[in-house]
Amino acid sequence: IIIGLIVLVGGTLLIVPLLNKDAGCEGDAATFTFIDNLACPINQVIDVKAEVKCDQVTLLEVICNDEVIESWKNPKGVVSFKLDGNKHGLGAKSFNLRATLSDGTSMVDRRMLRVLSDIKPENYKAVVKSTFPHNSTSFTQGLEFYKGKLYEGTGDPGQQGSTVVAEVELSSGKHLQSVGLDATYFGEGITILNDELFQLTWQNGKCFVYDVNSLGESVIKREFTYKTEGWGLCNDGKSIIMSDGSERLTFRNPKTFEIERTINVYDNLGPMPRLNELEFIDGLIYANVWTANFVVAIDPKTGKIMKKIDATELVKLGRGNGEVLNGIAFNNGNIYMTGKNWNALYEVQFAKK
Repeated sequence: IIIGLIVLVGGTLLIVPLLNKDAGCEGDAATFTFIDNLACPINQVIDVKAEVKCDQVTLLEVICNDEVIESWKNPKGVVSFKLDGNKHGLGAKSFNLRATLSDGTSMVDRRMLRVLSDIKPENYKAVVKSTFPHNSTSFTQGLEFYKGKLYEGTGDPGQQGSTVVAEVELSSGKHLQSVGLDATYFGEGITILNDELFQLTWQNGKCFVYDVNSLGESVIKREFTYKTEGWGLCNDGKSIIMSDGSERLTFRNPKTFEIERTINVYDNLGPMPRLNELEFIDGLIYANVWTANFVVAIDPKTGKIMKKIDATELVKLGRGNGEVLNGIAFNNGNIYMTGKNWNALYEVQFAKK
């Protein structure tokens, strides 16, 4: 009898794990059925499906930005839910499918989903109206008018201490007053708000602030730090708007430089990375795109690209021995554009194609 009991218990201990193994969760307990980078237009609702592959799943949850947006108890087979692009905003989103098993453990399937704009941008082209001299030694990173005066910020590709911010005479291209940084800093975008000039640096994580009325005194009023790269700057009269070389624009408080909000810049096909020098014109953010011969006009509320301005003819006319198109400024209804190390600055108009 004792031997029989030992055999019975031992056999049970062996069989139960085998049964659990057969009914268990080797591999993924549940997975999304779509491939990575599924696209969803912002104004549409799409069906998203997941497949449960294990009988031991007691809870299945879809998580986006640390928020559970859908869940099922004891799910079987294929489940689905409605995904509304309007609820998530433009950009790439990480969706996690978390399967909790009967023993309390969990498995996660991670996928990326892109919410696209529902607008195809209108096509324009830049047409030259007037031409002005531009200092060909200026590696243009920022360009802006303030109270009728033109200001330019430059970079320093040769690491020779040539980064400056200057008030520029439009008719001659000469620097009237300027402030420089040493060779450890590579200057980037500039913008001016409430008599304060903000200057980004590329990889130093520093934003310097000057009194625009005493620029020649080279006195830094204050400085801020940030964690991304610094590329372009503009303002909407309330917030500082900053690009970092990605498709993201960051709105910052001009007093503290703290982040207020961010937008992802997308058209109907996908993201627009390498956003560079910026200008705020008539309610839209105009952005140079690094190495591209066009400018995009962006809705500051949504990040949707509303217009695409072809500047190919401008580049053919102005680049010469210089570098890429970069620099856009607005003054009294007029738009001005130039490039890095160009010898001319152009007043242009945007004509619809």
